[in-house]
Amino acid sequence: MASEPAEATFAFPPALSQEQEEEFRDLDREHGPEFPLSRTSTVLNGEHWTLAALERSYSDRGIHIVHFEKGKGEDPREWSKTRKWFVTFTTAFLCTSAALGSSIVTGDMSGPVSDLNTTQEIVNLTVTCFVIGFGIGPLIFAPLSEVSGRRLPYIFSILFFFIFTLPSALAKNAATLVIGRQLAGLAASAPICNVGGSMADIWAVEDRGLPMATFSFAIFIGPCLGPILGSWIGQEVGWRWIYWVLFIFTGCAFFLTLFMPETLASALLKKKAKKLRQETGDPNYRTLEELEGPSFGQLMATALWRPLQMLFTEPILAFMTMYLSFIYSILYLLFFAFPIAFVNIRNFSAGLSGVTFVSIMLGICLAMVLMPFQERLYNRITRFGAFPEARLFPMMLGAIVLPSALFIFAFTGAYHWVHWIGVCISGFMFGFALLIIYISGNSYIVDSYSDYAASAIAAKTLVRSEIGAMVPLYVNQMFNNMGFQYAGLLLALVGVIIAPIPFIFYKYGERIRSKSARASQAKRKHSADPEKKELDSESL
Repeated sequence: MASEPAEATFAFPPALSQEQEEEFRDLDREHGPEFPLSRTSTVLNGEHWTLAALERSYSDRGIHIVHFEKGKGEDPREWSKTRKWFVTFTTAFLCTSAALGSSIVTGDMSGPVSDLNTTQEIVNLTVTCFVIGFGIGPLIFAPLSEVSGRRLPYIFSILFFFIFTLPSALAKNAATLVIGRQLAGLAASAPICNVGGSMADIWAVEDRGLPMATFSFAIFIGPCLGPILGSWIGQEVGWRWIYWVLFIFTGCAFFLTLFMPETLASALLKKKAKKLRQETGDPNYRTLEELEGPSFGQLMATALWRPLQMLFTEPILAFMTMYLSFIYSILYLLFFAFPIAFVNIRNFSAGLSGVTFVSIMLGICLAMVLMPFQERLYNRITRFGAFPEARLFPMMLGAIVLPSALFIFAFTGAYHWVHWIGVCISGFMFGFALLIIYISGNSYIVDSYSDYAASAIAAKTLVRSEIGAMVPLYVNQMFNNMGFQYAGLLLALVGVIIAPIPFIFYKYGERIRSKSARASQAKRKHSADPEKKELDSESL
């Protein structure tokens, strides 16, 4: 699907099966009760409906369904490795620029206060407003990509990100600074919501390991690079150069998008069908997307309404969203809390304080290295049949590591006589927990709502971004008024309170899903199917 979430391709093994992906490539729409597809094993009027059956029904009426011709390079999955890797590195660069844009300004938050004669709370809005855009933007860009393809949303979003970064660099007052950041954040959200689909467009499931590792590195490491670069830039040449560097970086990203080919199968097939109609004069050359796809108005209505509806009616989605929003907000909280621990308490320079974020990056890298072991565990547990709760084992581990990291952070960061390595150890543990919780939790959401994955992830992204965006508005007051150790302790205790969530869903998730009309009805099997056993014995 055009709006296929990156979370669906992050999963080890992939959350969407080969059959599901092929169906979405031919007919780019999120499943609903009005159009049952084969992946739900739905029987309609006594017939098992598949895309093949749908095509036959149109062929019987004289309509020619357009497909890619094998071996001619029309299908993006048949492109050369060079072209595929160009798309992979370009989309990874776009994600890095968006992630970097959200955090690089935290490298110097005090400079604009004095230069623009404003307050710290107003300057902190530069982070808040940008991250708000991350939540709202996908509700617009995801359905837009289903109509126009991926290339145009990439080009225009990065162009506007590039343009609206300039007012912040030239700002003469706080209003210009904040409004520029809000508009830039909205524009920067397009790569975040579309790049997962771009990876699925060009790489088959069995070839996706290294490309997804590249993309994962970009999207998870990007936010941590921001404070490292921003702190040195702000310390050496001033806060405005932070925005100038971001302006140059996004300019390079925009330049790359100009050479990026269209990868969305449905958009390429529409273009081919249009060309065939012009060449042959036969108006019956059509794609399934043209015949069955919803209008842009229907797409927008679904994109805006269904995520909110699911958020308030699906317990699994609601609680997993709450958990993932908490850990996402902690990431943005550390962008402000680390400087308190190192600059205010230990008298580090701003540049050295930024270097401490390497600890979080190292934790993320370790988690990425260990994720293949989770794949082996998943395959062993699901040897009799896949079920969503098998995705939760990494999250269970992360639920223990996360509060442990926050306890260490609270009671090492607060005291100048405690060695700085203690805070870095907590950052390392947090980075490790961040990745395994994020990938595991999102994979569980995608598996639980595979037919509505885009809406479920859109709901999670909206809430996660808005909660994360609120952090800069209270973090300084929280740590200064409560005291560093008690503010950190409060966060650790919240981590303890929510830690049972993955364990509860592992035990009761199947029962909860059985009561939902939208959730997967896959059941946990503890032995092979008796009928399959019988067939195997007969074959022997």
